[in-house]
Amino acid sequence: MENASITGGVAARLLAWYDRHARVLPWRAARGERPEPYHVWLSEVMLQQTTTAAVAPYFREFLARWPSVQDLAVAPQEEVLAAWAGLGYYARARNLHRCAQVVSAEHGGRFPGSEAELRKLPGIGAYTSAAIAAIAFDEPAAPLDGNIERVIARLFAVEEPLPGAKETLRARMAELVPEDRPGDFAQAMMDLGATVCVPVKPKCMLCPLAEGCRARELGIAGTLPVKAAKKAKPTRRAVAFWVARDDGTILLRRRPQTGLLGGMVEVPTTGWTEAPWEPEAARPHAPMQAEWQALPGLVRHTFTHFHFEITVWAARVPGETEAPGALWTPFDRLGDAGLPTVMRKIAEHAVKKGG
Repeated sequence: MENASITGGVAARLLAWYDRHARVLPWRAARGERPEPYHVWLSEVMLQQTTTAAVAPYFREFLARWPSVQDLAVAPQEEVLAAWAGLGYYARARNLHRCAQVVSAEHGGRFPGSEAELRKLPGIGAYTSAAIAAIAFDEPAAPLDGNIERVIARLFAVEEPLPGAKETLRARMAELVPEDRPGDFAQAMMDLGATVCVPVKPKCMLCPLAEGCRARELGIAGTLPVKAAKKAKPTRRAVAFWVARDDGTILLRRRPQTGLLGGMVEVPTTGWTEAPWEPEAARPHAPMQAEWQALPGLVRHTFTHFHFEITVWAARVPGETEAPGALWTPFDRLGDAGLPTVMRKIAEHAVKKGG
């Protein structure tokens, strides 16, 4: 009975609030318009582990370059990865490209409308399949992103820590999904979590679901959802080799397709290890024989599972110098090379320190 008292009228109240306060987002269809599945899919993949503000310009750029899923499918992977550079989590870009190819080749350029069929596509997991099914096809699916997790945890006062509580939260979300306007309901839950039911100091006085919210009644809204203690991140280290040729080009290369930053362009480095690199151990990993100079300071970057510290060695070589796998790139075109964020930091450090 307690859950029934919470769920009663939630959809109607939330949808009424959404009709007045829905965010205007570049991938969101206007009221009364049918959402474009390609736009929904593209935005949902981009938004994984990334903020709305960061995604918006990338979304617009992708649509300008590849207006349809078929256009994206025939694009060279190198161009897709370069356009993605800076968004992080680069496996998403490889899966995005592969998914576009599958939709184009096996589904005639049309995304399947069911959650189960969407789940079979590359790079589409439980959340993304539910979000696309709900938003693009108005299926009564129950997506569960970080914003929705927070709303549900507070609404039902779920004190079990994440990630263990996910199945409980998903079941509670499913109880709330209405038959009418499930896509708008999913987006309304996302908007509520992003603008009202925020992580710190939730704006309960503005919330359309305040009445009946168990966490608010108990005075614990600001403490939910509970998250399990994070393990300390290890630190990995590497030496990066900044090679400037006399003709004004910089040595870059492409990483292997598999693994972290797979397929991306990089400044050559040693392996990434927990132990610091001694000069005599690092030197055999250099892309060529040269007069290497260790630049002062470190480049620091943090990935999801570890911190990264990079020492930069710099060298200048003659204009005719070659190296295996080299992508000699004009210095003034580095911004167009599709370097991931950590490699941009290395380049900026090398320039700043006189490399």
